[in-house]
Amino acid sequence: MNNQLLSTLFVGIDVSLRSHYAVILDFFGNQLDAFPFRNNLSGAKVVTEKITAAATNANATHVVVAMESTSFYSFHICNYLFSDSTLAALCPKVYCLNPKITSAYQKTFVDEDKSDPGDAYGIADFARCGKIKSEPFNGSAFVALQRLTRARLHLVESLAREKSYVLTNIFIKFSELAVLNPRDKEDSLFSNRFGATGVAVLTDYLSPDEIAYAPLGELIDFLCEKGKNHFPDPQAKAKLLQRAARDSYRLDKAQYEPLNAAIAASFNCIKAFEKEIKTIDAAIEKAVKGLSDNGYRCLLSVHGFGSVLSAGIIAEIGFIDRFSSEAKLAKFAGLTWRKKQSGNLTSDITYMTKSGNKYLRYYIGEAVMSLLKNHNLEYTAFYQKKRSEATRFQHKRALALTSRKLVRLIYALLRNNQLYTKSKGDVALAN
Repeated sequence: MNNQLLSTLFVGIDVSLRSHYAVILDFFGNQLDAFPFRNNLSGAKVVTEKITAAATNANATHVVVAMESTSFYSFHICNYLFSDSTLAALCPKVYCLNPKITSAYQKTFVDEDKSDPGDAYGIADFARCGKIKSEPFNGSAFVALQRLTRARLHLVESLAREKSYVLTNIFIKFSELAVLNPRDKEDSLFSNRFGATGVAVLTDYLSPDEIAYAPLGELIDFLCEKGKNHFPDPQAKAKLLQRAARDSYRLDKAQYEPLNAAIAASFNCIKAFEKEIKTIDAAIEKAVKGLSDNGYRCLLSVHGFGSVLSAGIIAEIGFIDRFSSEAKLAKFAGLTWRKKQSGNLTSDITYMTKSGNKYLRYYIGEAVMSLLKNHNLEYTAFYQKKRSEATRFQHKRALALTSRKLVRLIYALLRNNQLYTKSKGDVALAN
């Protein structure tokens, strides 16, 4: 048997906001120590002291530390144990595990109470039995970039949510304006409902009646002023706006003022979100160039990979050397499928594991949609082929399989430091 494995300690840590609980096991499953500690720097020092003492008493030469990736609570203790010089002699390997996996393993402990010591023991035993298949923690170099890209995603989702919410108030105030299709040139007032002119129409006029009975010349001047004379036919727009105002439902006059206040508040939020997104975009570009400029340029060479998608993918992957193959990168993203077989029957329907990094999976999916939008011939043909083969969930299945294909390209570009050749779909060495 491997002597290194026999002389390895296995530490399981149950993570929470204020305090953690640790259990130390040897290779044979003997519990050497169990203790709570605070989730701060002083508490982290207690852990290293306890691990070092247990290693000395058990003549251990290596240590494996495992904990669940519980929100952001596990970040500091994970990073501390990875970089602490006190544990360097024990060649520590620190793992942040998917809670779904450890939870499933702990269900094998029948008639055990759910408690912090029990959870910590289960995590330590999970590591001791060699169940860990993920890559160990490899430092926090990309954490700042990751927080930036995830913050941008949060802002974009908040912006979309706010735009969706304000449309309900717009419909209540001005029903016809809300249902006009901005993509239909003949039935569209504004190409962007949330642009300057659309906002002005909804906030400067108290009710649809004020628009319906306003002089046409006055309305034309208003649209020209707010639209900065960008409308090719302001008179037609003014007539369409008045027609929409006349066809809209009416409310009691007392209801318009509070509605206007709610709509104005949403527009202020939308404006603030858009401003902050621009600020974050600049910060992301600066950060990613400082961390991985070559990798960033390699991904940007793919037509359809914008700066945000490229930076987001790099932030979630980190150092590409962590992954020995593109299959492991796909597993990290959760782009794998479990086979379902019993006897002579193999199911045609398999479900994606989704147990990997949801942010990386999101960015890759968005990158696929961007490639399709930009008419990348290789990926468009592959997507259409997989879509035609599916009998159900056609788009989702084709998108997932195309995302899996894209992982191979991303891995090759980053691993080999190569640029994507747009014309032939091949890769060329970067300068």
